[in-house]
Amino acid sequence: MKKYLSLLLSIMLLLLLPLQTFAATLDEVKTIIRNDYVGNINGNLESAKTIEEAINMLDPYSDYFSKDEYDSYMNTINNSSSGLGIVIQKHEKGILVTELVNANSSTKSNFQVGDIITEVNGLSTTAMSVEEVQALFLNEENTMVELKILKSNGATVTQTVQLCSSTLPNVNTKLLYENVGYISLNSFSEDGAQLVANAYTKLLNQGATSFIVDLQNNGGGYVLTAERLIGMFPGALYAYKMQSSTSNVLVNAKQQGILFPAKTRLLVNRYSASASEMTAAALLDQHAAILYGEQTFGKGTMQSFYYFPDGSVLKLTIAEFFGPKGTVVKDTGIKPNIVTATNPLYTAHYDQITENLDTYKQLPSLSNVPTTKTFTINFNKEIASQLDSKDVEIVQLGGTAIAASTEVSGKQLIIKPTSPLQKGREYMVIIKPTIKDKNGKPMIKGYYLKVAVQK
Repeated sequence: MKKYLSLLLSIMLLLLLPLQTFAATLDEVKTIIRNDYVGNINGNLESAKTIEEAINMLDPYSDYFSKDEYDSYMNTINNSSSGLGIVIQKHEKGILVTELVNANSSTKSNFQVGDIITEVNGLSTTAMSVEEVQALFLNEENTMVELKILKSNGATVTQTVQLCSSTLPNVNTKLLYENVGYISLNSFSEDGAQLVANAYTKLLNQGATSFIVDLQNNGGGYVLTAERLIGMFPGALYAYKMQSSTSNVLVNAKQQGILFPAKTRLLVNRYSASASEMTAAALLDQHAAILYGEQTFGKGTMQSFYYFPDGSVLKLTIAEFFGPKGTVVKDTGIKPNIVTATNPLYTAHYDQITENLDTYKQLPSLSNVPTTKTFTINFNKEIASQLDSKDVEIVQLGGTAIAASTEVSGKQLIIKPTSPLQKGREYMVIIKPTIKDKNGKPMIKGYYLKVAVQK
């Protein structure tokens, strides 16, 4: 099996074309490659003596799976497998942990995001693909595996971990402050678009009036799901341009009967790949959403599957895709409208809130504040000693308002969170124009400021 880079358990964009069945012979694999492959061939294909040798001449996303490896691969797209309760991707030093998803396993084994698994049961993972490592975790539940892990501080530790059944919920939702609906999609599974539609309806019924869709760490999946998701955004009539070995076509998005509001925010990062990038490029080209985060991975190609009688499967790059207006994705990635140095959810939520604060004045932001911060606001007049509970709010960005007490001392307003602020999080302090001076006259305008807590 070919060693190659892949993201999030190697979830890659799949092109839903009619799948063909061939005998698993080298000559027929070569024929498929000659007819359908799009990309550079690094070597003389005709001189290849084995299927593996032929595959190694192709791009990083073409591969040849055994039946078990293919089953593992497909499980990852549907976010279900036996394993370690972690999301992983390929790294030059081994296998990188990008997310913890199962407390029963990942927490007990003391995994941390940023850990690099360098050995599994004494086998080096440096030259292994994600599928090969995942195949090592396909033993029965409760099986013990020994891992060597390179920590972010440079230390190497060895630990024995118990395998468990692991399922990553594909869609997560929450209603944020100011009725902002948040939807994260972890994989473009077959039912991914329908799950997003269901989440949209659920949040709408809870009172959501604006939305943030999160594709961070989403390595892709089915192209049909991307076409359907893109069709949920206003003005996104097209999904992508596709250049195959025989054609160059502009593909329509698929309308789903629901539309996100204008100015919906889309979050991406360096681990957003394939179908995530297709979605980002389509929305960027058609001004159908506002993108926040980091430049995406830069995959930009499509793969199709060819099934063999012995259960093995050839995955082959058969096309390159672009944004509807020709935006290049391959080797470049998609640059968001707003590039953020920190969690893009905080910035997107902040911007969404401030859209409704056009009569407010923005005060200078505070950074590196302690978790025990007390906020003091100075006015030019003495203010009324009695405040309504909604006159002042502290909002945890990416969350809801938190409890805080207020105290008035002449021209000063002192705001103290009831519990310590969380390290590394960002907050927003909102002072509403409903505050009155000591003569009962309300302020002319409200105020707000952004707060970043020290890590």
